[in-house]
Order: sequence, then C-alpha cells, then structure tokens
Amino acid sequence: MTSTVPAPSTRTADGSALQAVLLDMDGTLVDSEGFWWDVEVEVFASLGHTLDDTWRHVVVGGPMTRSAGFLIEATGADIGLDELTVLLNQGFEDRIDRSLPLMPGAARLLAELSEHGIPTALVSASHRRIIDRVLTTLGPQHFALTVAGDEVSRTKPHPDPYLLAAAGLGADPARCAVVEDTATGVAAAEAAGCQVVAVPSIAPIAPAVRRTVVPSLEHVDLAFLRGLMTAA
Repeated sequence: MTSTVPAPSTRTADGSALQAVLLDMDGTLVDSEGFWWDVEVEVFASLGHTLDDTWRHVVVGGPMTRSAGFLIEATGADIGLDELTVLLNQGFEDRIDRSLPLMPGAARLLAELSEHGIPTALVSASHRRIIDRVLTTLGPQHFALTVAGDEVSRTKPHPDPYLLAAAGLGADPARCAVVEDTATGVAAAEAAGCQVVAVPSIAPIAPAVRRTVVPSLEHVDLAFLRGLMTAA
C-alpha cells in the first residue's frame, strides 16, 4: 500500500456521514477491462490456444492469479503462473502506454472529491506496477492512498483491500462509499461492510441491500454519495 499524502480527517466539511470514498480502477475509472481480455487472447494465441469468449465473464474483475490460473487450466497451456503473469502485465502496460481512456464521468468525480477534501483511496486487484502507471493518467493527487492486489495476502473478492483502505484513511468501513464495476469487486466491498455503488462494465450486476446500481459514473457525484449514507 502506498500513501502519497497524509490521511485526511475522516470528518467532511459539512459533517456528512460519508467519511471516505474508495474507488476501483479497471473498468471503473479507466476503460481498461477490455484491454486485459485482449492481452489474454493475444498471449494465449502465441502459445497456440484460442480463448473461449464466454470465459471473459469468469476472469473479469478478479486477481491475476485467479484469472491466469483459470486460463492455464482451461486451455492446458504449457506455461507457469509466474511466467504468464509477467507476459500479461507487460502486454497490459504496452496497451495503456498507447491509450488509456477514462470512463465517462471519472475525471469530473475525482476533481469534485478533491475539491471538497473527501478522503479518497484507489483500491485495485491490479499489481503495483500497473497502478503506478495508471496513476499518471488519473492524477496521483486525487488519492490519499492506493492499495494494489499484490500488496495484500487476500485480494478481491475478499474484504481485505477495502478494510485496509478504510483503516488507512481512519474511516469506518460502514461510512465508506465504494464504487465498483464487477461482481468480484462488489463482493469484496460488501464483505467489508461498505455502501456500494455498482457501475457494471462487462457483466450485469443486480441491485441489493446497501448496493445501488447506476449505468455510468456520470450519475455519481458527491451529493449522490452523501445521499446513500443518509438513506443507509
């Protein structure tokens, strides 16, 4: 976990019940979920294997060890997990170096949270090397801390990354709003006891208790997030 600035106060300026906002990265803030699948297809093609498109929903949103392990088992490819991880990370880095579009509404939301001094963390299953590259596009100044998937013993769908982020910000998980795009991330946030906003990127996500589903980040602003806490 890397903290770029000291953790801010957990009290917002107007005394709102919202103490912090915890944001996923791939598919939530940056339009990169498709990049991962494209890289996986290319790498396995170089190994002589064709990926079934239905597997895309299995590997989306999870830690690389799970996704890569599943694809090795499903294809029978003659490659180790460590070697495959290196190839996938390198392929993804090459992609984002060429282009890394933000999701609609992401830049506006980050700017608003920063403007109002809302404690904000980036919580991703991606590895640290990937997060640090993406931060140059997102703007590291928007995040009090970041949590990478290779820096926790259990990443999503376990609650550990979100519990770690909340603790790092000095916030009660129940007073944290999490924004996620996959069922795996939503499961992690809900297991941590957070209020969840789901913005589905690849597969649909149904509304549930403490979970609000919206079609894009353009529907999410600070007033919306504070309203979730008031309703809860």
